[in-house]
Amino acid sequence: METVKINRAELKEKAKAQLGRNIFGGKWMMAVLIMFLASLILSAASFVFGFGELIVGGPILFAVAAIFLKQARDNGNMDVGGLFQGFTKDFGTNFLIFLMQSIFICLWSLLFVIPGIIKSFAYSMAFYIKNDHPDYDWKKCIDESQRIMKGHKWEYFVLQLSFIGWIIVGSLAFGIGTLWVAPYMQATNTQFYEAIKDAPEATATAEA
Repeated sequence: METVKINRAELKEKAKAQLGRNIFGGKWMMAVLIMFLASLILSAASFVFGFGELIVGGPILFAVAAIFLKQARDNGNMDVGGLFQGFTKDFGTNFLIFLMQSIFICLWSLLFVIPGIIKSFAYSMAFYIKNDHPDYDWKKCIDESQRIMKGHKWEYFVLQLSFIGWIIVGSLAFGIGTLWVAPYMQATNTQFYEAIKDAPEATATAEA
Protein backbone atom coordinates (compact mmCIF):
# COMPACT_ATOMS: atom_id res chain seq x y z
CA MET A 1 0.00 0.00 0.00
CA GLU A 2 1.20 3.50 -0.81
CA THR A 3 1.90 5.56 2.32
CA VAL A 4 0.45 9.05 2.61
CA LYS A 5 3.19 11.66 2.25
CA ILE A 6 2.98 14.55 4.69
CA ASN A 7 3.88 18.05 3.50
CA ARG A 8 4.46 20.18 6.62
CA ALA A 9 4.32 23.49 4.76
CA GLU A 10 1.00 22.54 3.20
CA LEU A 11 -0.46 21.48 6.55
CA LYS A 12 0.58 24.78 8.11
CA GLU A 13 -0.88 26.79 5.23
CA LYS A 14 -4.17 24.96 5.65
CA ALA A 15 -4.05 25.61 9.41
CA LYS A 16 -3.49 29.33 8.86
CA ALA A 17 -6.34 29.44 6.36
CA GLN A 18 -8.55 27.60 8.86
CA LEU A 19 -7.79 30.26 11.47
CA GLY A 20 -8.36 33.12 9.04
CA ARG A 21 -4.62 33.89 8.60
CA ASN A 22 -4.86 37.10 10.67
CA ILE A 23 -3.56 36.39 14.19
CA PHE A 24 -5.69 39.23 15.53
CA GLY A 25 -8.72 38.34 13.42
CA GLY A 26 -11.96 36.94 14.83
CA LYS A 27 -11.30 33.27 14.04
CA TRP A 28 -7.78 33.19 15.43
CA MET A 29 -8.77 35.16 18.54
CA MET A 30 -11.67 32.80 19.23
CA ALA A 31 -9.27 29.88 18.90
CA VAL A 32 -6.93 31.61 21.38
CA LEU A 33 -9.82 31.96 23.83
CA ILE A 34 -10.83 28.31 23.47
CA MET A 35 -7.29 27.01 23.97
CA PHE A 36 -6.77 29.34 26.94
CA LEU A 37 -10.02 28.23 28.60
CA ALA A 38 -9.22 24.56 27.96
CA SER A 39 -5.80 24.99 29.57
CA LEU A 40 -7.33 26.93 32.46
CA ILE A 41 -9.92 24.22 33.13
CA LEU A 42 -7.27 21.48 33.09
CA SER A 43 -4.95 23.47 35.37
CA ALA A 44 -7.75 24.35 37.79
CA ALA A 45 -8.91 20.73 37.95
CA SER A 46 -5.39 19.60 38.82
CA PHE A 47 -4.88 22.35 41.40
CA VAL A 48 -8.25 21.99 43.16
CA PHE A 49 -8.80 18.25 42.97
CA GLY A 50 -5.28 16.89 42.68
CA PHE A 51 -6.00 14.22 40.10
CA GLY A 52 -8.84 16.24 38.63
CA GLU A 53 -7.12 16.45 35.26
CA LEU A 54 -7.67 12.71 34.86
CA ILE A 55 -11.42 13.35 35.17
CA VAL A 56 -11.82 16.39 32.96
CA GLY A 57 -8.88 15.79 30.59
CA GLY A 58 -10.71 13.42 28.28
CA PRO A 59 -13.91 15.48 27.86
CA ILE A 60 -11.94 18.70 27.33
CA LEU A 61 -9.54 17.20 24.78
CA PHE A 62 -12.48 15.59 22.97
CA ALA A 63 -14.19 18.98 22.79
CA VAL A 64 -11.08 20.78 21.54
CA ALA A 65 -10.65 18.14 18.82
CA ALA A 66 -14.34 18.49 17.90
CA ILE A 67 -14.19 22.28 17.65
CA PHE A 68 -11.07 22.35 15.47
CA LEU A 69 -12.19 19.42 13.35
CA LYS A 70 -15.54 21.06 12.61
CA GLN A 71 -13.89 24.32 11.62
CA ALA A 72 -11.36 22.53 9.42
CA ARG A 73 -14.24 20.97 7.50
CA ASP A 74 -16.85 23.72 7.28
CA ASN A 75 -14.59 26.80 7.53
CA GLY A 76 -17.04 28.29 10.01
CA ASN A 77 -16.65 30.09 13.31
CA MET A 78 -15.77 28.33 16.55
CA ASP A 79 -18.25 28.14 19.41
CA VAL A 80 -16.75 28.48 22.86
CA GLY A 81 -19.82 26.73 24.27
CA GLY A 82 -18.70 23.58 22.49
CA LEU A 83 -15.85 23.31 24.97
CA PHE A 84 -18.12 21.36 27.32
CA GLN A 85 -19.61 18.91 24.83
CA GLY A 86 -17.21 16.18 25.93
CA PHE A 87 -19.11 15.96 29.22
CA THR A 88 -22.44 15.29 27.50
CA LYS A 89 -21.27 13.20 24.52
CA ASP A 90 -20.18 9.83 25.95
CA PHE A 91 -18.34 11.20 28.98
CA GLY A 92 -17.37 7.69 30.07
CA THR A 93 -15.50 6.86 26.89
CA ASN A 94 -13.79 10.26 26.72
CA PHE A 95 -12.69 9.83 30.33
CA LEU A 96 -11.35 6.33 29.66
CA ILE A 97 -9.45 7.35 26.53
CA PHE A 98 -7.48 9.94 28.49
CA LEU A 99 -7.06 7.71 31.54
CA MET A 100 -5.83 4.70 29.57
CA GLN A 101 -3.56 6.86 27.41
CA SER A 102 -2.00 8.25 30.58
CA ILE A 103 -1.54 4.79 32.07
CA PHE A 104 -0.06 3.28 28.91
CA ILE A 105 2.31 6.22 28.35
CA CYS A 106 3.42 6.05 31.98
CA LEU A 107 4.10 2.32 31.72
CA TRP A 108 6.03 2.68 28.47
CA SER A 109 8.01 5.55 30.02
CA LEU A 110 9.16 3.23 32.79
CA LEU A 111 11.23 1.42 30.15
CA PHE A 112 12.79 4.70 29.06
CA VAL A 113 11.62 8.19 28.12
CA ILE A 114 11.70 7.59 24.36
CA PRO A 115 9.14 4.71 24.28
CA GLY A 116 6.73 6.88 26.26
CA ILE A 117 7.10 9.74 23.80
CA ILE A 118 6.64 7.41 20.84
CA LYS A 119 3.46 6.01 22.36
CA SER A 120 2.12 9.50 23.05
CA PHE A 121 2.46 10.18 19.32
CA ALA A 122 0.81 6.86 18.49
CA TYR A 123 -2.22 7.72 20.67
CA SER A 124 -2.42 11.38 19.57
CA MET A 125 -5.31 10.97 17.11
CA ALA A 126 -7.65 9.12 19.49
CA PHE A 127 -9.97 12.05 20.22
CA TYR A 128 -10.29 12.97 16.56
CA ILE A 129 -11.23 9.37 15.89
CA LYS A 130 -13.81 9.44 18.68
CA ASN A 131 -15.39 12.47 17.04
CA ASP A 132 -15.60 10.72 13.69
CA HIS A 133 -16.74 7.42 15.21
CA PRO A 134 -19.04 8.12 18.20
CA ASP A 135 -19.78 4.40 18.54
CA TYR A 136 -16.14 3.44 19.20
CA ASP A 137 -15.12 2.51 22.75
CA TRP A 138 -11.87 3.73 24.30
CA LYS A 139 -9.81 0.78 23.12
CA LYS A 140 -11.01 1.03 19.53
CA CYS A 141 -10.14 4.75 19.48
CA ILE A 142 -6.63 4.14 20.79
CA ASP A 143 -6.08 1.13 18.53
CA GLU A 144 -7.27 3.08 15.49
CA SER A 145 -4.99 5.99 16.38
CA GLN A 146 -2.03 3.62 16.51
CA ARG A 147 -3.06 2.13 13.18
CA ILE A 148 -3.28 5.38 11.23
CA MET A 149 -0.13 6.74 12.90
CA LYS A 150 1.90 3.74 11.75
CA GLY A 151 4.64 5.19 9.57
CA HIS A 152 3.76 8.78 10.55
CA LYS A 153 5.09 9.13 14.09
CA TRP A 154 8.43 10.56 12.95
CA GLU A 155 6.65 13.04 10.67
CA TYR A 156 4.44 14.06 13.59
CA PHE A 157 7.50 14.53 15.80
CA VAL A 158 9.22 16.73 13.22
CA LEU A 159 5.98 18.68 12.80
CA GLN A 160 5.92 19.47 16.52
CA LEU A 161 9.60 20.49 16.42
CA SER A 162 8.86 22.90 13.58
CA PHE A 163 6.94 25.11 16.02
CA ILE A 164 9.95 25.72 18.26
CA GLY A 165 10.70 29.06 16.59
CA TRP A 166 7.12 30.22 17.11
CA ILE A 167 7.20 29.11 20.75
CA ILE A 168 10.49 30.93 21.42
CA VAL A 169 9.21 34.16 19.88
CA GLY A 170 5.89 33.78 21.70
CA SER A 171 7.69 33.30 25.00
CA LEU A 172 9.56 36.59 24.79
CA ALA A 173 6.67 38.73 26.07
CA PHE A 174 6.21 36.89 29.38
CA GLY A 175 4.86 33.91 27.47
CA ILE A 176 1.74 35.75 26.31
CA GLY A 177 2.58 35.14 22.66
CA THR A 178 2.33 31.39 23.16
CA LEU A 179 -1.43 31.88 23.48
CA TRP A 180 -1.46 32.51 19.73
CA VAL A 181 0.86 29.58 19.00
CA ALA A 182 -1.33 26.98 20.75
CA PRO A 183 -4.30 27.23 18.35
CA TYR A 184 -1.93 27.28 15.37
CA MET A 185 -0.41 24.01 16.57
CA GLN A 186 -3.83 22.52 17.27
CA ALA A 187 -5.13 23.50 13.84
CA THR A 188 -2.02 22.03 12.19
CA ASN A 189 -2.42 18.78 14.13
CA THR A 190 -6.04 18.70 13.00
CA GLN A 191 -4.92 19.03 9.39
CA PHE A 192 -2.41 16.23 10.04
CA TYR A 193 -5.29 13.99 11.13
CA GLU A 194 -7.27 14.94 8.04
CA ALA A 195 -4.31 13.92 5.89
CA ILE A 196 -3.87 10.44 7.40
CA LYS A 197 -7.33 9.46 8.65
CA ASP A 198 -8.21 7.39 5.58
CA ALA A 199 -5.20 5.10 5.86
CA PRO A 200 -6.01 1.60 4.48
CA GLU A 201 -6.83 -1.05 7.06
CA ALA A 202 -3.83 -3.14 6.08
CA THR A 203 -1.25 -0.48 7.01
CA ALA A 204 -0.84 -1.37 10.66
CA THR A 205 -1.42 -3.73 13.52
CA ALA A 206 -2.34 -1.86 16.70
CA GLU A 207 -0.91 -2.66 20.11
CA ALA A 208 -1.34 -1.13 23.57
